[in-house]
Amino acid sequence: MKDLSKIFNVRVTPHAKQNKVVENDGVLRVYTTVAPENGRANSAVVELLSEYLDVPKSKIKILKGQTSRDKVFAID
Repeated sequence: MKDLSKIFNVRVTPHAKQNKVVENDGVLRVYTTVAPENGRANSAVVELLSEYLDVPKSKIKILKGQTSRDKVFAID
């Protein structure tokens, strides 16, 4: 797992051209091709973070920002 605290900020960009995760100044930027409808973008972000951080999806939870582009995640 990369060096991150158990609680971290994420900036989400839906409708991106490609799925990717970029770390910049302690904030992760997650780009997803999925539209932000019915929680699908949140699910895609959790999946991308899971791959990037090398932790199971079930360990990643959204603490804040369920409907916002700026989110706070925690790893159990």
